[in-house]
Amino acid sequence: MEANRGQNGIQQLLAVEQEAQHIVNAARNAKMARLKQAKEEAEKEIAEFRVRMEKEFQRKVAESSGDSGANVKRLELETDAKIQNLKVEAARISHDVVHMLLKHVNTVRT
Repeated sequence: MEANRGQNGIQQLLAVEQEAQHIVNAARNAKMARLKQAKEEAEKEIAEFRVRMEKEFQRKVAESSGDSGANVKRLELETDAKIQNLKVEAARISHDVVHMLLKHVNTVRT
């Protein structure tokens, strides 16, 4: 009987050990599944973030390009105005400059 009890005790220990192994395996599988799910969620969030940042970047590029076009147009207008001012000024003083040059060319120094 004593041997029978020892045999029963060993059988019970083996059964408990198997049950514990199943619990550990189930916990390990649940952990792996959760890690996989977390990785998928993180990858999804990264993809969404990347799309948002790309849209923001493209918007800023479009805005700065628009500003660049406006700046080019403004600079063209300013340049045209300065050229026109120079032409007016040159026309205004050209007669005096020609007169001065002729005076110096015709003056003979001895």
